Amino acid sequence: MLELQRTIAKSVSLSGIGLHTGTQSTITFKPAPENSGIKFVRIDLGGRPEIPANVDYVVDISRGTTLGLGDAKVHTVEHVLAAIVGLQIDNITIEMNGIEPPIGDGSSMPFVELLYQAGFVTQEAPKDYLVIDQTVMFHDENNQVDIVALPLDGYRITIMIDYQNPALGSQHSGLFDLEKEFVTEFAPARTFCFLSEVESLADAGLIKGGDIDNAIVIVDHEIEKKELLHLQKKLGVKHELTVTPQGYLNTNQLRFRNEPARHKVLDMIGDLALIGVPIKAQILAARPGHRANVELAKKIRALYQQKKFVKKYQFVKKEGIVFDINAIQRMLPHRYPFLLVDKITELELDKRVVGVKCVSFNEPFFQGHFPGQPVMPGVLIIEALAQTSGILLLNSFIDPENHLVFFMSINNAKFRKPVLPGDELILEAELINRKSRYFSLKGTAIVNNTIVAEAEFMAAIVDREDKPKNN
Repeated sequence: MLELQRTIAKSVSLSGIGLHTGTQSTITFKPAPENSGIKFVRIDLGGRPEIPANVDYVVDISRGTTLGLGDAKVHTVEHVLAAIVGLQIDNITIEMNGIEPPIGDGSSMPFVELLYQAGFVTQEAPKDYLVIDQTVMFHDENNQVDIVALPLDGYRITIMIDYQNPALGSQHSGLFDLEKEFVTEFAPARTFCFLSEVESLADAGLIKGGDIDNAIVIVDHEIEKKELLHLQKKLGVKHELTVTPQGYLNTNQLRFRNEPARHKVLDMIGDLALIGVPIKAQILAARPGHRANVELAKKIRALYQQKKFVKKYQFVKKEGIVFDINAIQRMLPHRYPFLLVDKITELELDKRVVGVKCVSFNEPFFQGHFPGQPVMPGVLIIEALAQTSGILLLNSFIDPENHLVFFMSINNAKFRKPVLPGDELILEAELINRKSRYFSLKGTAIVNNTIVAEAEFMAAIVDREDKPKNN
């Protein structure tokens, strides 16, 4: 796998008809600067809106992956993105004068050939690989879908498909070397569907640009000649439709014995491009589809964002610690004697955080609360929970050091046991709801696996009037 970022050398274009919308469009690939990523631009719309190719902009996955921003959309992006990832291109602008890329022959090969015509330029910036160092899973019991991403110093995808349809049966395929295998073994694999799906999609007004030549149609039920003629007319196919002895519509020969499974690998490569950065991982998938692919991409992108956030403030990686006290001081404005969280041990962005306060007899508040019987004030336990929560909330902003968390209300506060010198106070905060800059949270303080205090908060994030000095 390449170590430096890559773009293309010149602009190249391709015109054609979209699979589902049936609209004519031209797609133009253009070079892009380092660290700019992959972006679609709808040049036919006012303001030329840009849609970043990441999972946050997925708006539909019913029959392909659709990206959208406001009123601007681009349908069926997976074959385009697969070509870009398969050729290890990091930075590229994709201009579209329509809502859907040309379907071509139903594979990624037309885009691969076009990008080869453009040529490649190696850039100076290193690739921003996300190295998967923990298992990431997606499971859908109803559809019997399982996908798992495992640690690997490379990029591999292994897929099994079995739709419990005897016309297709069970197939599997795997990509083990992106550089050696993608162009020849996977880019040419065409999209596929069952004959029953073609009929229902046509009735629903979809696949307006579909053709027997740009998809493998698997005949999954008996069909008479007059029904074939009716379907031919409905699809607008000029030549006569026939069923091959192998159970496919027309005489379009398979490019690979397991071409449907290979196309599922292709789709997954394209959908996982929406993580927004190249990954190093081994992906194992059973019965994947666009919805499952996108859900896995969301989980992996959240992992990437968390790693990026942690790396920004925690300069030295420490076992069992997400943020040490030095990192916490880079994020929070609190200082002695009012910094009441010593380390962060768990963090799930936009979900929950776990902090630790090591309660020492040297805490200044013990001098007066209470002499001879030191007890940590309940209000300071709530404050410690609030500070821990602040770290969870501030990750939503690019520059948390320039924002403050103001608490608007504290509800249902309960103090169940006293916190004493020598206690290790575990501070757990969970995000319940978010509306713009306003947040609802639940906090729980624990000592020795026993809840000592809990409360519900409402908080707002505000801009700091002055930028704090570095410490």
